[in-house]
Amino acid sequence: MELIANLQLGFGVALAGTNILYCFVGVLLGTMIGVLPGIGPVATIAMLLPATFVLPPVSASSCWRASTTARATAARPPRSW
Repeated sequence: MELIANLQLGFGVALAGTNILYCFVGVLLGTMIGVLPGIGPVATIAMLLPATFVLPPVSASSCWRASTTARATAARPPRSW
């Protein structure tokens, strides 16, 4: 039962409104930065660091993870069928 309680706590924190908002902001910025040639995930996080410095740790890390994932997928060329 402790496992279920810990899962509920984790999902409750991850799915909080502010964390979802910062996740969407991270995806938007990661996609915008991801289409620029020559800029990698490290540079994306370096650009977001000043903006996320004042955020709570969970919100900042969700923004970083979302931006890095969106940046990695935005730079891939489309597959030809």
